[in-house]
Amino acid sequence: MAGFSVLGVTTTNSLLQPYDLAGLRLPNRVVMAPMSRVRSTPEGLATASMAAYFAQRATAGLIITDGIQPSRQGQANPNSAGLADQAQADSWKQVTSAVHVNGGRIFGQIMHAGRVGHSDHTGIQPVGPSAVAARNTTVFTSTGPQPAQVPRALSTTEAGQEALVYASAATRAMDAGFDGVELHGANGYLIGQFLSSSANQRTDRYGGSVSGRIRFAVEAAAATADAVGAHRVGIRLSPGAGIWDAVDEDVPQLYGALLGELAKLDLAYVHLTTATDEETLLGLRRAWPGTLIVNPIRSADPAARADRAAADHWLGLGADLISFARAYLANPDLVERLRAGLPLAHADQETFYAGGDQGYLTYPAYQY
Repeated sequence: MAGFSVLGVTTTNSLLQPYDLAGLRLPNRVVMAPMSRVRSTPEGLATASMAAYFAQRATAGLIITDGIQPSRQGQANPNSAGLADQAQADSWKQVTSAVHVNGGRIFGQIMHAGRVGHSDHTGIQPVGPSAVAARNTTVFTSTGPQPAQVPRALSTTEAGQEALVYASAATRAMDAGFDGVELHGANGYLIGQFLSSSANQRTDRYGGSVSGRIRFAVEAAAATADAVGAHRVGIRLSPGAGIWDAVDEDVPQLYGALLGELAKLDLAYVHLTTATDEETLLGLRRAWPGTLIVNPIRSADPAARADRAAADHWLGLGADLISFARAYLANPDLVERLRAGLPLAHADQETFYAGGDQGYLTYPAYQY
């Protein structure tokens, strides 16, 4: 683990140095962050275009896929790929194989939508910790943007069972050739909803106190670690982000307690977004003794991208790996551009979720 300068420890981490991630050798500390691209078939199958997209970016130290639904109940977006059954799992084999043939490493991000799913494309009422809809929130559906639905509150027994679907999906992911999985606990999806005091108004063992609100996340991580090995499981968190109206209270206490419990599991990594203040994030770095990935977006500008300066800043503060999101969309050769100080291309936002290969496979490497 890197030292952190606030404690007077000098760090020598370089973005382009190799890193040992729980026995998985990464040739550099650049991580491709998960980004929704909704390019699967309507049946939730990964495609040849998806295999080509990730293979183009295989020089990353680690690739993390866009969110993969672990069940029909957990699907967030139409045309997102799944790990809900064997057919979906088999479809991912072409993706993992293409990345490995190109020398890369790839984790699948398991993402349960919870209350921000929609019956339009799942045929099922979304579920959540409480029967509380995300306020002033529009979600993506097969017939266009729709207001978020009121979810069905999971019973105590159902909540425990729903935590186990992450482990089932992770088992299928490993059979499909992934190097590991990341649980999506960030950005207001199901794990984040249980953490949130606005989305989670329960009074049973999965709500109320800090220990209750972190329970679902810990159970999901523990079950997944038991299923595939803790060294192949990471989790992404977004303290204080408030995305999809999942508002956190007492961020230092809540996430400090969560990281304390996760540390007992010896997971491969924790992946933090920089949605809260730097002091709080440094406190969370101290609470987490293992590998830390930081996604260093500090701007409210939706077009903002992490850059080399932001990466070096967080490596100096104790991060071990740095994830890049939007910068990877139009720069499949991002590692080389960062190494050589080359300019970064800008992605066309109109093609982010448009389907097809335009704006997906059509960004070239830098032309010298």
